[in-house]
Amino acid sequence: MKNLPRFFTFASPSRFYRAAGWAIPWIYAVAVLVSLAGLYLGFFVAPVDATQGNSYRIIFIHVPAAWMSMVLYLVMAFWAAIGWAFNARLASMVARSLAPTGAAFTFLALWTGAFWGKPTWGAWWVWDARLTSELILLFLYLGYMALVEAIDDTRRADQAGALLAVIGAVNVPIIYFSVRWWNTLHQGATISMTAAPKMANTMLLSMLLMTIAFWAYAFAVVFMRTRALVLERERDNEWVRALGANNGSAA
Repeated sequence: MKNLPRFFTFASPSRFYRAAGWAIPWIYAVAVLVSLAGLYLGFFVAPVDATQGNSYRIIFIHVPAAWMSMVLYLVMAFWAAIGWAFNARLASMVARSLAPTGAAFTFLALWTGAFWGKPTWGAWWVWDARLTSELILLFLYLGYMALVEAIDDTRRADQAGALLAVIGAVNVPIIYFSVRWWNTLHQGATISMTAAPKMANTMLLSMLLMTIAFWAYAFAVVFMRTRALVLERERDNEWVRALGANNGSAA
């Protein structure tokens, strides 16, 4: 119990604002450097696929984006639920900040999937189980953002958004297991926790590097967006006014 105050240190909007401001440049640097390494390995070092040729290389963007779209939704739902259950202001702000980034990754996954599907399946889009459930995920992100912006009362908006986010989380396992539950055109999992990878080590390394880069990017932009929300919601607090005064005097 003695460690609880230390654990919740950054639950304070003011402490989070300062810590995130310090971390953002470093996280962006990680995102840029790791993404450059991952793209170089994926597009210039990884071997040509025996069946799909060079068109498969979209996997190094498509798969990490698809992973991020699902994981970020679960993270968003988690923080939205924490904000709703414990009336934690910062948790609700983090949930709101996650939604645009998750929607962007979902759109990227769908877009790159279309580019990959054309040479593989001969069609830009099919109403495949995985593609359809991923499209529903995009609608859930957009619905969450529209709902919280449509309600003027911030607390009621956070609660309504949390309810939608938690209910929508049911769609994530549907996306993941769709290729097992139904006969789909979409290929099965290339990487599994219970089996050896079905790709060359260079391919695997590139995909993992791009996943790390996407995570770093997500952290950076979510921290930036949360800092903006903190300033907006906490503008009447003394520390925000003092921050504004300091910035004004520095200018």
